[in-house]
Amino acid sequence: MTESLRRDGEYEHAQENPYGNPYQGAQQHASSPVNPEWPPPPAQPPAAPYAGFADDGQPGQPAQPQQKHRARRGPLALLAAVAIAAAAVGGGTAYGIQELTGGDTVAAATSTNVVPSSQKGTVSGVAKAVSPSIVEISATSNAGSSTGSGVIITGDGEIITNNHVVSGASSVKVRTSDGKQYTAEVVGTDSKKDLALIKLENASGLKAASLGDSDAVGVGDQVVAIGSPEGLTGTVTSGIVSALDRDVTVSTDEGQQQQQQGQGQGQGGGQWPFEFGGQEFNGDTGSSTTTYKAIQTDASLNPGNSGGALIDMNGNIIGINSAMYSATEASASAGSVGLGFAIPVNTVKADLPDLRAGASN
Repeated sequence: MTESLRRDGEYEHAQENPYGNPYQGAQQHASSPVNPEWPPPPAQPPAAPYAGFADDGQPGQPAQPQQKHRARRGPLALLAAVAIAAAAVGGGTAYGIQELTGGDTVAAATSTNVVPSSQKGTVSGVAKAVSPSIVEISATSNAGSSTGSGVIITGDGEIITNNHVVSGASSVKVRTSDGKQYTAEVVGTDSKKDLALIKLENASGLKAASLGDSDAVGVGDQVVAIGSPEGLTGTVTSGIVSALDRDVTVSTDEGQQQQQQGQGQGQGGGQWPFEFGGQEFNGDTGSSTTTYKAIQTDASLNPGNSGGALIDMNGNIIGINSAMYSATEASASAGSVGLGFAIPVNTVKADLPDLRAGASN
């Protein structure tokens, strides 16, 4: 053992090399018995070349292996990849992050494909994917009751519908596609755009619809409408976009709307009056009116479709159904003749902040 200790001491100078010694591990073998007749250990390799002097005049460090340079490039490559990914995500979902935050998450990516790829482009695929986001609305007031539709836009129960469906209502009940019943309160209304926002009480985990881009809609595009005509929850019809930017005029007078609903002539409970091309349809709109640009569709709409969804073939909401022309004044025999109108979804997006803030105009 004493010989082993002496041998170990012979190599202490190797540890004192300030520039490192790749053969430092050799001293560990000194603890084993050493035969004096064994050949001496191999000569030490030359120290790593100096890297010169640093700017402060101190001796430079030995040149580093190439692996360190590669390690330094790694984070730069990672940052570049992250930047590219962020740019790609930002292009598709900027609106959802910037504008539609509140209450709960709003599905609002303009390029979202809600329909599974195996059913892409089919009416049945759109219906299956979007129907859970469409509700039936029953509103009651002193003048009577009305039935319409609505679109869930957040998982905790924010719903977009038409103003004329809930205007003046003292009680609002909502039934979802799975049959559950909720009580709702009116959060905000905009009679000039015929839009309203209601909120379900004690709701969570609902399937929010994906709000698309109505500016990307073209004449001839295939569309699907989902709503509750005549109280028939979850009715699906299909057609095409017949025209864009149609000037549709509707009443903004609450008393007129209540009177129409009480007589069973509102779009919610019967025919909803509106003007188009200088003529009145489905009743008298009254003296206080507003005009908005609408998407015209030949998808079959009937009383009760108001507030429901007009959907593209990827499953994105492109409009809120609001008016339909009926060939007869009698509500019992009224029906769609292929002239329906929907409020563009981009109008809905622009109006959401005011509706959430409790607008009542």
